[in-house]
Amino acid sequence: MAVCARLCGVGQSRRCRRRQRQNQQDQASDSDMDEEEEERIVGQRQSDVGGGSVDRTGTGPPHPQSLSDLPPELLVEIFSLLPGTALPNAALVCKKFRQILNTETIWKRRCMEEFGMKEDLRKMEVGGVSSRDLYVKLLHPYRHILGIWQPDIGPYGGLLNVVVDGLFIIGWMYLPPHDPRVEDPMRRRPLFRIHMWESQKATVECMYGHKGPHKGDIQTVKKDEFSTKCNQTDHHRMPGGRQEEFRTWLEEEWGRTLEEIFHEHMQELILMKFIYTSQYDNCLTYRRIYLPPAMPSALLQPGLFKGTYGSHGLEIVMLSFHEASARATKLTGDPNVPAGQLTLDVDLSRPVVLPDLEQQRNIEELSRLVLGVHEEVQRELEQQAKGTSAAPGPSSSSNPPEAQPFVLPLGVMARNEVYPRTCRKCFYGTGLIAGHGFTSPERTPGLFVLFDEDRFGFIWLELKSFSLYSRLTDHLAHAHAPNMERFEAMLRNMQSWTS
Repeated sequence: MAVCARLCGVGQSRRCRRRQRQNQQDQASDSDMDEEEEERIVGQRQSDVGGGSVDRTGTGPPHPQSLSDLPPELLVEIFSLLPGTALPNAALVCKKFRQILNTETIWKRRCMEEFGMKEDLRKMEVGGVSSRDLYVKLLHPYRHILGIWQPDIGPYGGLLNVVVDGLFIIGWMYLPPHDPRVEDPMRRRPLFRIHMWESQKATVECMYGHKGPHKGDIQTVKKDEFSTKCNQTDHHRMPGGRQEEFRTWLEEEWGRTLEEIFHEHMQELILMKFIYTSQYDNCLTYRRIYLPPAMPSALLQPGLFKGTYGSHGLEIVMLSFHEASARATKLTGDPNVPAGQLTLDVDLSRPVVLPDLEQQRNIEELSRLVLGVHEEVQRELEQQAKGTSAAPGPSSSSNPPEAQPFVLPLGVMARNEVYPRTCRKCFYGTGLIAGHGFTSPERTPGLFVLFDEDRFGFIWLELKSFSLYSRLTDHLAHAHAPNMERFEAMLRNMQSWTS
């Protein structure tokens, strides 16, 4: 409070506290005080405290003794530069500050700079909601849920992006394109929204189902975690019962009917996912995730990618770089390898130089190259376990060309018949495979293929299959990790959620 006394310019902190209590107990009486009279009293007290240091001759402009002596327009500019979280404390300093902090210009600037709102503020004014109320009652209370999150839906996971969208805070669930169109943009479905249209307080609505918005709730469980709850789950039901709900879900999820999916194993996986995920339509918990930081030695910009995973369809992975390795972590998963697990681990110190096109078509030749590196890595690991060092093999010192022709070997299954026919670099890596229920997980050797800035692939040698990955280009605000340590801690937590 001593700081408050200096800001007010009224002398001792005890007097400032007494004056604040009087302000809170009798606001009506306070507001009737003439502003010029208050400035005269404040100036007189400053003179008393300072021993008559104020210039009373009128021969020159007065020198401000405190912030409260500054012109209102200058104070508005100063307060506009402060973060919104600091403004309530500034309002406690004195009546003049409190009055100035009701200026809409200050709160408009906070809404624009902190939450990216621009033209939407005009629409809010037409609706009778001030920028100050918008900030204080909607944007600030729910700021902690902005960003990207992973829903806790067993092995399937997902990607939720909570954003300020127009005059709403909306939670968008991101869905991969329909298999196998990995180059298509992501699909979005709103799960909830928060707004102030119908009252002077924030209203939470569930958007799940096909009957429009209905009552919902959001609860903060703990730091970097929150949950949503639907209060009217009857809005999720369809007149035709579960059969109609399944047909609608299948059309949204796969873009086709069950009769058009001829593979019996794929039908079983799809039906299993519908039964499992539909039980989470009334309550979900979300854990915060971060986008990976950029590293100087990275082959390409890290981020989110859509990839093909055979019978499981398209899944979302997060590509990150860690010194001499690149890692792809699943944000969405399946009953074999669940969300949160490290699907690809690439050794950037082990480049692989591809042979000519004719030899590339031979799966045995490609296997010989990759397995040669794999055996070399295993020998080095054994030597390290014994406490001795092993000399690097010849493959790790080879320098691949910047661009080279590329073709898939015969016998390798690919969901995408159209794929890039040139690549920049190739590296040895391992991919995670497991039985149903994440049983007997093991890392199997394969080839990481970098095509360009937005695409890469992985050849799973043991499975004789090829996964193509394409960058997710949507803008994701409030999503970047503050530092590498926080990001790596998040990755460890993600793996523990589904281990």
